[in-house]
Amino acid sequence: MANSVTQEYMQIPAVTRAYTTACVLTTAAVEVHTKTHSEFHSVFALHNSRLAPVQLYRYCRMLEEGSFRGRTADFVYMFLFGGVLMTLFGLFANLFFLGQAFTIMLVYVWSRRNPYIRMNFFGLLNFQAPFLPWVLMGFSLLLGNSIVIDLLGIGVGHIYYFLEDVFPNQPGGRKLLATPGIFRFLFDAPQEDPNYAPLPEDQDGISWNGQGVEDTGQDQNEEDPQ
Repeated sequence: MANSVTQEYMQIPAVTRAYTTACVLTTAAVEVHTKTHSEFHSVFALHNSRLAPVQLYRYCRMLEEGSFRGRTADFVYMFLFGGVLMTLFGLFANLFFLGQAFTIMLVYVWSRRNPYIRMNFFGLLNFQAPFLPWVLMGFSLLLGNSIVIDLLGIGVGHIYYFLEDVFPNQPGGRKLLATPGIFRFLFDAPQEDPNYAPLPEDQDGISWNGQGVEDTGQDQNEEDPQ
């Protein structure tokens, strides 16, 4: 049982595994803290905090295995770009707990890159994927939460989506979010040269030399016997 759980855990893409683990540990700490508050507040906090990691894991993994498949460096760079921009906006708005905003950002990018997927919300509402961030924001409003966090996540997600997917494809547009080379060195596996072709070998395991003449061990200047 433990081995199967470990194997399943290690099959999660690297970035999703690392970030989700950090969020789950943080959530666990929050749950321990809420036990010192009233029963109602504790139940509400537990429900809300558990829902966020589920959303995070689901859409983070779908992004990493989907449009960012084989592009780990680009995925990490999106994390950095979104985190820095969100932190700057959060400082101006006096917002310090931005985990939900980051999750909404991931949801937004995924939803815009999968516009034709049909979604169902608790079996009550059917809609296409691009409306998902707004549905989640409405759900937060029903729970009595401030929607400023959700709007921040949607805003940062839209900025990334526009700069990465929209603007480069416009007349006169160009790619502005270039992933630094150090990211590719650290996170992307080296790719083989598609033009590389190994030298053929004969049956004796002797490779052809660079001049295109097979080395047979016989002096090439020796004249053939008459």
